[in-house]
Amino acid sequence: MNIIIDTHIFLWALSDPARINEAKRSALEDLSNTIYVSAVTIAELMIKASLKKLRMGFNPLEMATESGFGLLDFKPEAALLLKDMPFYHKDPFDRMLVAQSIADNYPIMTEDPKIALYNCRVI
Repeated sequence: MNIIIDTHIFLWALSDPARINEAKRSALEDLSNTIYVSAVTIAELMIKASLKKLRMGFNPLEMATESGFGLLDFKPEAALLLKDMPFYHKDPFDRMLVAQSIADNYPIMTEDPKIALYNCRVI
């Protein structure tokens, strides 16, 4: 299965895997799954770092690759979905991840309950 991970899941996987529940950790470790870090997540991390809301002592592209995660581009087809998406979530990065999940038909792994309100599969 192909899975997109939300930004906080990516950060927890790198720094504090115990914060991820056992079922999600099992899915992350299952070699038959391809786990993706989206370009949206990289953009979110870089913007938060530039605003001094997050200290980035690492290169997220390198860490994703070293951790065995795939990298997923944000495609125009996903961007088109943003226009008609309900505003259950105000965070533009989360909305883009949801759009990407819908467009690519990949579930998204998250602990954010607002994401489950959308028409996407959630792990």
